[in-house]
Amino acid sequence: MCGICGMVGFSDEHFLKRMCDKMVHRGPDEEGYFVDEDVGLGVRRLSIIDLQGGHQPIHNEDSTLWVVLNGEIYNYRELRAELEEKGHRFYTKSDTEVLVHLYEDWKEDCVFKLRGMYAFAIWDKRHKELFLARDRTGIKPLYYISQNNKFIFASEIKALLEYPELSKDIDLTSLDYYLTFLYIPAPFTIFKEIRKLLPSSTLTVKDGNIIVKSYWELTPGKEKSYNLTLYKNTIIRTLEDTIKYHLVSDVPIGVFLSGGIDSSTIVAFMRKLGVKDIRTFSIGFGEKYASYNELKFSQLVAKRFNTIHKEFVINPDIVNILPRVIKSLDEPFADSSSLLTYFISEEAAQYVKVALSGIGGDEVFGGYPRYIGAVISSRYARLPLLVRKLFKSISSYIKFSPKGRDYPGRVKRFLKAGLLPSYQRYLSWITYLDREIKEKLYSSNLKEEIGEGDYLHLKYLKEAGNRSYLDSVVYTDINTYLVDDLLVMGDRMSMANSLELRVPFCDYKLMEEAFTIPYHLKLKGLKIKGLFKEILKDILPREVLRKPKQGFMVPLAYWLREDLKDFTLDILSSESIKRRGYFNPSYVKEILSDHFSGRNIFTHQIWALLVLELWFREFIDG
Repeated sequence: MCGICGMVGFSDEHFLKRMCDKMVHRGPDEEGYFVDEDVGLGVRRLSIIDLQGGHQPIHNEDSTLWVVLNGEIYNYRELRAELEEKGHRFYTKSDTEVLVHLYEDWKEDCVFKLRGMYAFAIWDKRHKELFLARDRTGIKPLYYISQNNKFIFASEIKALLEYPELSKDIDLTSLDYYLTFLYIPAPFTIFKEIRKLLPSSTLTVKDGNIIVKSYWELTPGKEKSYNLTLYKNTIIRTLEDTIKYHLVSDVPIGVFLSGGIDSSTIVAFMRKLGVKDIRTFSIGFGEKYASYNELKFSQLVAKRFNTIHKEFVINPDIVNILPRVIKSLDEPFADSSSLLTYFISEEAAQYVKVALSGIGGDEVFGGYPRYIGAVISSRYARLPLLVRKLFKSISSYIKFSPKGRDYPGRVKRFLKAGLLPSYQRYLSWITYLDREIKEKLYSSNLKEEIGEGDYLHLKYLKEAGNRSYLDSVVYTDINTYLVDDLLVMGDRMSMANSLELRVPFCDYKLMEEAFTIPYHLKLKGLKIKGLFKEILKDILPREVLRKPKQGFMVPLAYWLREDLKDFTLDILSSESIKRRGYFNPSYVKEILSDHFSGRNIFTHQIWALLVLELWFREFIDG
């Protein structure tokens, strides 16, 4: 794992060094540079494979191709053997060197050969061409600026902010995305002049021109007869193969063990593969917030598979942790699970250099309640209009709950959206700021600037074509929430602590195999992960399979009303809100009053505003 950066159209070694310095956390082991005429490549390296010899940038035999890589190529050994048979000569044992030789033979089609998590850049001296690529599922990040025939890229936005000619103008469409979904989807970023390369994309820069291409898309399986034995054998075989690839390393590997099905499955298969001394890490809360704990389940799994288990209890000293988290994320990002991910990464990094996580398992195997909701919604839409209107009127009497999963709130949102078209129903389930609140919260200038355009989520729903409503919802989640919330959080929080996080459930081979199974069959018995649980019933403890879904949640509503109350009121003062000019100070004051008095619940809205103001102070004011 590394932080990479570079430029084409000019060369400035001092600027390259400044960009790398901003990413020391991504690669504390060493730095490396390549500068030649009007091009430069830089890297900060976290040594995982070929610790002594894998120095970057790496070149081919005649030094006409140079590469920097962030991530891992899991199948590099097979690729290396193929290339050596063709006569290619290697001078390291690293996975990075495979890329320059693949590029020699396959050019931009080299990406079709790769299995891994990666973002890399190759400079072709002979053809004066820069080639960038990002892995299929968007595990590793890549950002860029293109202006005045100059092209600059980096693994993190904070590195690009070192470019003196960059404007820090805010992209107000991105600001609206953030407040609506709590994250900003690619290709947008919070800055107008910085863009994010989409997953499964390549980008070529030549003669000042930029060409972006997509090279992979996940497609659902065709309807076929239900065959549990076939599905079970296929999934178990693919899981074993996938996790085996994710264990390629020259340093110790651990697992983030939540006690849920996905992380427990990783531990089970590591044991099946004969891994000794499996280190597992879990995080929980003190007695006051015991209802948010899953520690008893992680303990159960650790005992079953005889792991070296470490538990960490988080305290509500969020005032000190939050600025570090915001600085590490680069953009406004209000998924509060980032706090837990940061904390467990910080602790795990004391013991291992690589950790495996269950991120992606919910999307692949049907782990979100909204997928059950999508099935029920399709049936609910067939009810007479009068009946749905009646239920919508009843929904106004249902109150949101500050507790955990907020089941009353889910029912309320479901019934309230019952009259909407299918795509709007889905959006209503995943948005945290609806039009009614925006009308009161947004300043007139902000409303005028962002207009009434459709969200990217609608684009993905439409791209799903003739798929079922459920398949369309899952496809959209994978291209938005998984990529730009969960994977962003996993990468930034782990790398902030110089820890490499690997995500086997986001391996494209596993995804492709899992998606040969029609998605509705994964919700066997209208239960989340119904099929996956059936497959794992002889592998995982019964208690883990039967427990309700918890998720990686924090007691945010309670923290805001207790430990963070004074801090929040100070940060979101009317003076602060007025100074920004984006929001109505009186309405912000109203929702703060309603929330802290218990008259209403605005947990996520207040958290989003708090994070945003702190982000402005860190990245704009400072």
